[in-house]
Amino acid sequence: MYMEQQLPKGREAAHQRHKRILSALDAERQTWFHHWRTISDYFLPRRYPWLLTQREVRTPDRQNKKLLDSTSTLAVRTLASGMMNGITSPARQWFSLRLEGFREEDLSHDVRLWLEEVERRMYIVISGSNFYNAFAVLYLEWCTFGTASLGIYEDYNEVFRCYNYALGEFYLALDGTQRVNRHGRRVSRTLTQLVDEFGIDALCDQSRQLYEAKDERMFSSAEIAHLIEPNDPDDGLLYVDAPYREVYWEIGGTLGKYLAVRPLYEWPNVTPRWELIGNDSYGTSPAMDALGDVRQLQTMLLERAQGLSKAIRPPLIVDAQLQNRPKALSAGGVTYAATMGQNFGAREVYKVNLPLQEIAYDVEQLQQRIRETCHNNLFNMISQLDTVRSATEIDARREEKLVHLGPVLDRFYKEGLDPALKRIYGIMDRAGLFPEAPTELDGKKIEVQYVSVLSDAQRAASTFTTERFLQFTGGLAGVYPEARDIPNVEELVRDYAENLGVKPKGLRARAEAAERQAATEQQQALAQAAEVGSQFAAGAKNLSQADVGGGMNALQAMTGQ
Repeated sequence: MYMEQQLPKGREAAHQRHKRILSALDAERQTWFHHWRTISDYFLPRRYPWLLTQREVRTPDRQNKKLLDSTSTLAVRTLASGMMNGITSPARQWFSLRLEGFREEDLSHDVRLWLEEVERRMYIVISGSNFYNAFAVLYLEWCTFGTASLGIYEDYNEVFRCYNYALGEFYLALDGTQRVNRHGRRVSRTLTQLVDEFGIDALCDQSRQLYEAKDERMFSSAEIAHLIEPNDPDDGLLYVDAPYREVYWEIGGTLGKYLAVRPLYEWPNVTPRWELIGNDSYGTSPAMDALGDVRQLQTMLLERAQGLSKAIRPPLIVDAQLQNRPKALSAGGVTYAATMGQNFGAREVYKVNLPLQEIAYDVEQLQQRIRETCHNNLFNMISQLDTVRSATEIDARREEKLVHLGPVLDRFYKEGLDPALKRIYGIMDRAGLFPEAPTELDGKKIEVQYVSVLSDAQRAASTFTTERFLQFTGGLAGVYPEARDIPNVEELVRDYAENLGVKPKGLRARAEAAERQAATEQQQALAQAAEVGSQFAAGAKNLSQADVGGGMNALQAMTGQ
């Protein structure tokens, strides 16, 4: 196989180093497990078996008994759906390609056509893959746990395919700039799956013997490790010139024997973090902020249910004569007994009077705080308005709330969408799915501009300053005419249109706009000259009709004729 040719003599030392790296990553991740488990119990129960202990996995009944209200689950699902539709909606364009440092009107026709065609083909391939389904799961984990992971790899049927990695399955490590530069996993695979992916020669001796038995032992599971790291050609493990590499090995297998060592020409993983604290490898989330309210809500609902149960079926003090007559205490039951005094029968131990209205108000407030913490008010803004509002007010409210999501969106673009689109572009480019690039693109870098609903709304928020500036200078020009010469109106209008999401083809090029402006100024000058000539002719006519005596008119007297 290819891998056997690449393994150097010192592969045992490399294998030991990789094992130590994975153990160190596991030790760091252990500090998060208890918190993730609590978040899973209160927001997404029964979804993450990787966060359970081995004893809990073997338990037949794993019914969640902590979640009594679905507000928390619906809140994170609403947030994830809103982010999905607002950032990478399948129904609209959410990214465009351009050249770094160049405006679109400055590009040649061939370059613009090539960028549009590459963009069109990328959308076609993305729509034909499982990209949107996988990203829907990614958004849910990202909004709930603050950290999510997804791998993008070549696929013969769909060009590329996305693989979601569940929380508790993967490990992360950071470089000096706090970017993820190592990604590890511990997963279980059947022997048939390992043979399909790596070949039978890659298995260790014990696994090969079980597979070659050709019976039910073929489907026994083997735990494998997967590590992605920067490639170091000097260690002799991989001689291919690639920035990254991935290694697979069987946990408990032969020392120095890898299942595969493969080059990676782009970072293959999407690992967004919601919010980072210090040098942590894993992020925090809105669900973590709302955890206290969720716990309080469940406690309040449990106590309310207990109080209602005591009010409906209160504890009783029963006469001893009724001890052997259980039907006396059931609904509609009739018991006949001799009167034994005024304490005969049954009565309540204590009276339960629940403040149901106050409890309902507190429950509603907790539910509202959970939704607000999960930013549901941003995506359900129109439905939550008490009265009908104008579109301007709705936009102003949305832009105000987007200020809180600004850093989150920027981090998701850099840690989520940037590596995803670079990986997809690299896979399609190596597959020969792009047209031949114009020679003008040599040495130039292609960059991505995001044009989603949320990114457009963020940019639109900056138009308010432009409006205020033009409104101020326009009012000032009435008393200070020189104020008209201060703003560069053309550039302000172009920036305003770009922030609103107006496509460049909807604006005239600068050269064309300058020509039209020059033609307009020329027409205004001719019209002004014509007006002056008309006024001069009218004045001359009046002078010629004015008699000054001596047989002369005023015009003759002025000209000396």
